[in-house]
Amino acid sequence: MASSALYRRAIPAAARFTPWTAADGWPLRRFDWPAEGRPRGRILFQGGRGDIPEKYLELFAHWHAQGWSITSFDWRGQGGSGRLSPDPRVGHVDDFALFIRDLADFWAAWTAEGAGPTVVMGHSMGGHLILRGLVEGVVRPDAAVLVAPMLGLKSAFGPWLGARIAGIIGGIGNGARAAWRENEKPGATETRQNLLTHDVDRYADELWWQHANPELVLGPPSWRWVIAAFASTRAVREDPRLKTLAVPLLVLAPMADALVDARVAVAVAGQLPDARLVRFGDEAAHEVLREVDPVRNRAIAEIDLFLAARVPAA
Repeated sequence: MASSALYRRAIPAAARFTPWTAADGWPLRRFDWPAEGRPRGRILFQGGRGDIPEKYLELFAHWHAQGWSITSFDWRGQGGSGRLSPDPRVGHVDDFALFIRDLADFWAAWTAEGAGPTVVMGHSMGGHLILRGLVEGVVRPDAAVLVAPMLGLKSAFGPWLGARIAGIIGGIGNGARAAWRENEKPGATETRQNLLTHDVDRYADELWWQHANPELVLGPPSWRWVIAAFASTRAVREDPRLKTLAVPLLVLAPMADALVDARVAVAVAGQLPDARLVRFGDEAAHEVLREVDPVRNRAIAEIDLFLAARVPAA
């Protein structure tokens, strides 16, 4: 599978970033790359904590070439969608319900803009929020793809004690302060690159975009974000509506993921009535879709086969 390297460090001429206003007036940064001619369908792709659409242009080019229109937006408080903390480098939120309200508002507006099949995809935190949006009924696509979904946080203390400790520490002083310093994972001996991808060049692409647009860079999460993440992931895992979810799902789970607990994603996929689970081994870090070519190509091929089988053409 060829790489669309042309777009790794350049915005496609036909693509655009525009402001989109949430129901409460908050401005979100939106990305659109409309299909040419009659579209195959429409994809809403949502990244993880700290992600920006620019990181995925190479990926978007693959589906755009197949006739898909691509849309994405920066989650509130990150990228070009403002900040919820006085410190612009800290990713803060008091409750993930705020993200879900934005997703619900955006989904309603986006689906009203055009006809045809709709697919929603989410990576990491985006995967968690997409699944939560599905079980709560605020998004209703023809199919969904969850990539390394954040359904359980990696904690040396386990989910229950980890949430308890975060609640105690985060409840002291300013909960919007950074929970740790620089790395994606507190106390990690691995570099940030090794936690995310084995592909040095694709990791360098992210750094290039950060240098080109430093105002989009986000650092560590706040303690309130950590507390809210533990609460929201637990709520989704225990939601009885998982067992009756009618939307076809594809779940890509890198089992060596050092940031989120892939075992939880496997367990959740087992509760879903119409889900295909694809596991990856030590060859894949957290960002499966930005991995070295053999891993990335396998992941994209699985998604393409899933879409061909489960999403009728427009």
